Amino acid sequence: MRVVSLAHDEDFDGWRAAARSLAIAGMSPAGISWQVGEARQDLFGGELLPPVASAPTFSVPRPFVALARSVICHRDPERFSLLYAVLLRLRDQPKALEDGADPLIRRLELMAKEVRRDMHKMHAFVRFREIQAGGETRYVAWFEPEHHILRSDADFFVRRFANMNWSILTPELCAHWDGEGLAFTPGAVKADAPDGDPVEEVWKTYYASIFNPARVKIGAMTKEMPKKYWKNMPETALVGQLVAGAQAREAQMVKASREGMRRGGIGDNALTAWEALREEARGCTRCHLYKCATQTIFGEGPVDAPLMFVGEQPGDQEDLAGRPFVGPAGQLWNQALGDAGIDRRQAYVTNAVKHFKFERRGKRRIHQKPDGPEIEACRWWIEQEQMILRPRIIVALGATAARSLFGRVVTITSMRERAHTLGDGGEAWVTVHPSFLLRVRDNKEEEYARFVKDLVQVRKRLETLI
Repeated sequence: MRVVSLAHDEDFDGWRAAARSLAIAGMSPAGISWQVGEARQDLFGGELLPPVASAPTFSVPRPFVALARSVICHRDPERFSLLYAVLLRLRDQPKALEDGADPLIRRLELMAKEVRRDMHKMHAFVRFREIQAGGETRYVAWFEPEHHILRSDADFFVRRFANMNWSILTPELCAHWDGEGLAFTPGAVKADAPDGDPVEEVWKTYYASIFNPARVKIGAMTKEMPKKYWKNMPETALVGQLVAGAQAREAQMVKASREGMRRGGIGDNALTAWEALREEARGCTRCHLYKCATQTIFGEGPVDAPLMFVGEQPGDQEDLAGRPFVGPAGQLWNQALGDAGIDRRQAYVTNAVKHFKFERRGKRRIHQKPDGPEIEACRWWIEQEQMILRPRIIVALGATAARSLFGRVVTITSMRERAHTLGDGGEAWVTVHPSFLLRVRDNKEEEYARFVKDLVQVRKRLETLI
């Protein structure tokens, strides 16, 4: 029996190095014992045996590496042996992983899915609470994962909360970030985590204010947010009383939505479709930008709005606030709308790309322009918004928005100050993005006046259509 001792439960690199050497040496899965957390022992009882000349190294399909990284985090003690068995099979049958009907492949894929779901729950249900320790502010959270995911998933929280000093405590392992480095310590107990902080009451108030009784489905809610997580989440203490009064509030909301959001024959179907689309967009993973952004920033405004504005992407403030055009560019745009005689509340506002793209410079997140593949990945959402709202006029704010609407690279200079016909027959206008006015150094007043003139031209054109 050959013994392999891995450094920890998520030691993918250790497993991969040992598994490759064992496979080259022709070891059977039944002749290997995989151990975790013990003092490391040398493979084969001595030094790792080098590959022999008659047993050349081999490669495996890239999807197997991704699969193995997830499966390694599973709690099943057989995961190392199962992966090794598939590795041996791939050495001789490189396409074996494509056999979705194979029981072993299906078992591994199910394990990987369970791990990914556990990571998703951790992203959604970790709640940090503020404490004072050693003269500094620290944020501490308690979480009870199903699988061994903390080491693999800690980078997500480093990216998301890089400017905070935080700790995530779990029964088996704890992760700590001090703004510069990530450290791990042995597991803790729930009593080590704080029960609450002053921010919690503010959060409860906010949660109560945004709670939408019209969309409450108890079965779906408990499926997505199992009650085992409720005890660590301050807002769940409010769910009972909010649900209890949901029927009365729902009736009021339905009445208000029909009176305030239906006009010109556009009825409840459009509103229902838009709400479903917005909910779907919250879980968007069509491109990689969702991994670092705080949330999806969807469009907002009346579903029967005759005027639709499309910007580039959310900025730092929009990413945090959850609404489009609330940062400096949005404030300047609001001013220009007012000068042009356009009421933002009567327009629908969205972005070509729904997640914030940025690069980190110290503690700051600096905006980065979306690339072509990112714009293309997000075009589906814009097209769905267009089909549901069917606005009379769509205004592209900037080249990124124009590329999204027309499906090709265009220049503002060649498209500005005149109407264009979209592929679906709709009418579109193109102008600069308000962030351009913040960056321009020369002729600021002239550029602003020209921007307002563009908006006035759109308003006058709209008046002829409605």
